[in-house]
Amino acid sequence: MSYRTEYDDSMNDPEGFWRRQAGALEWFKFPQQILTQDADGIGTWFADGEMNTAYMALDVHVKNGRGEQTALIFDSPVTDTKAKYTYAELTDAVARTAGMLADLGVVKGDRVIIYMPMIPEAVISMLAVARLGAIHSVVFGGFAPPELALRIDDATPKVILTASCGIEVKRIIEYKPLVDKAIELAQHKPQSCVVFQRRVTHATLIEGRDHDWATLLEKSKAVGCTPVKGSDPLYILYTSGTTGKPKGVVRDNGGHAVALKYSMKAIYNVEPGDVYWAASDVGWVVGHSYIVYGPLLHGCATVLYEGKPIMTPDAGALWRVIAEYGVKSFFTAPTAFRAVKKEDPEAKLMAQYDLSKLQVIFSAGERLDPPTQQWLIEKSGKTVVDHWWQTETGWGITANLWGVEPLPVKFGSSTLPTPGFDVRILDENGTQLARNEQGYIALKLPLPPSCMNRIWGDDNKFRENYLQFLPGYYTTGDGGYIDEDGYVFVMGRVDDVINVAGHRLSTGEIEEVVAAHPAVAECAVIARDDELKGQVPMGLVVLKSGISVDEAELQQQMVNRIRDNIGGIACYKDTVILARLPKTRSGKTLRKTLNKIVNGQPYNVPSTIDDPGVIQEIIETLRRKGFAV
Repeated sequence: MSYRTEYDDSMNDPEGFWRRQAGALEWFKFPQQILTQDADGIGTWFADGEMNTAYMALDVHVKNGRGEQTALIFDSPVTDTKAKYTYAELTDAVARTAGMLADLGVVKGDRVIIYMPMIPEAVISMLAVARLGAIHSVVFGGFAPPELALRIDDATPKVILTASCGIEVKRIIEYKPLVDKAIELAQHKPQSCVVFQRRVTHATLIEGRDHDWATLLEKSKAVGCTPVKGSDPLYILYTSGTTGKPKGVVRDNGGHAVALKYSMKAIYNVEPGDVYWAASDVGWVVGHSYIVYGPLLHGCATVLYEGKPIMTPDAGALWRVIAEYGVKSFFTAPTAFRAVKKEDPEAKLMAQYDLSKLQVIFSAGERLDPPTQQWLIEKSGKTVVDHWWQTETGWGITANLWGVEPLPVKFGSSTLPTPGFDVRILDENGTQLARNEQGYIALKLPLPPSCMNRIWGDDNKFRENYLQFLPGYYTTGDGGYIDEDGYVFVMGRVDDVINVAGHRLSTGEIEEVVAAHPAVAECAVIARDDELKGQVPMGLVVLKSGISVDEAELQQQMVNRIRDNIGGIACYKDTVILARLPKTRSGKTLRKTLNKIVNGQPYNVPSTIDDPGVIQEIIETLRRKGFAV
């Protein structure tokens, strides 16, 4: 089948299209209501179907005679630990952990917060909560207590599941004191806290509230799967980087399972039994969709990696895992590839590993800049595909459908809309713009399965934040354009636009040019206030390892490059070399924070930042170079 046939089918007969995809899963009661919509066009998929996501992801495979196939591969270079679970073993572990939670009083509809490192118990916990028909909310392990407290108060969990510690490259983060402080700060007090004791650190338990994981598990018995409706929530995931009350994205069981099952073949082109690896964290949406649920719903072996792209032990870490386990489809964020490129620009470490089983490299999380994409293609010899999606959607809005019809790669584009997503480029009045004209990227309602249709505890916030600006559309918050071939180019958040003397320029376009310089590993272009022009672009760059340049010479080279590629209208002048850029733990560059620093505005260091110390380093560097920050 061609991409166009598949996509048109999803547009012309959405209910028929998604009914067929739902048939690939084993329901307790197949849904009759495929799509229901309210007056605002907000859709709910498979509302009256009866199911259990953990059953679809685990028990079904055991029942169908595939219990001895590998389901989960754990690889932890930070602890020098490796383990494999078959579908039968994982199902048993999940059933017993669900029994442990049931013994603590967890029932259908209860919330459980999971605050865990990248260990098998994190995956087991998510599936165990789902098995009971309860709702999990995974909070990235190591989040600061005030942020965890906000999520406790919003989700009001009956139980918190945690571990004694998380392990970074050069440090151990003790989780229990962070959890204790968060519970102290929160108005809502969970009934129980269960602690998985890791060998590295032993946490102190508070009598009456805290429980030792191993002790409870030893007493528990396996329990079955609780049926839920397709419209019942599977999980709440809070959007990162929030400054006020966090937004809890709600994911329904039915639409989520159907969309992810479909995507595993359609986008990633994997079959049951193949090894699939999304190098992310279970605390982020990628971890939910493509470490845990997607691969298991499809019957794949999924890789759980407790390590980094570099330093565990080197920039060959990703390639080692791919070669060792025979990964067919690999997915991670652009920042990981840029880190590897910075440390090993000639890809000498990559060359040491057999990547013959790897078919395609996928990227998402932020825009894959063309220089990094070109470097990956050249060094790996593989197809490298960018695709674009959000926490709110749970899977790709645009993608190159490798399992339907592989299409030519266009650098800078995340290819074409995924079936189910009606992508439009609009102006601020909601008027559709012509091809190659930049505007707001919006999705015509109703959204396809798996997309959020409410915010936990605040339906009005969903309407206000996503639907009010452009009635009839979900506003993505991103800007970009669609070219003459229908390819979508996402140029960045709509607030990442520079207004130079009345001319609107995308930071994404300028970053492409800056990043293409042979000495640059990664960069961020931000808007610097200017009395004459209003704003002018400024480049903050990190050089490749082992490369030194004359800064004045680099500055002039960049000015020439911007002038040649974008034009003198950009008024580009300043390029500053930094040791590193500030990133969130999920790898996104904190451009808004950088923008405020450079312009001398008050800023908050987001709770999601990977290393707060980098902010002070940048301020000192800018001051040394004569910038008033």
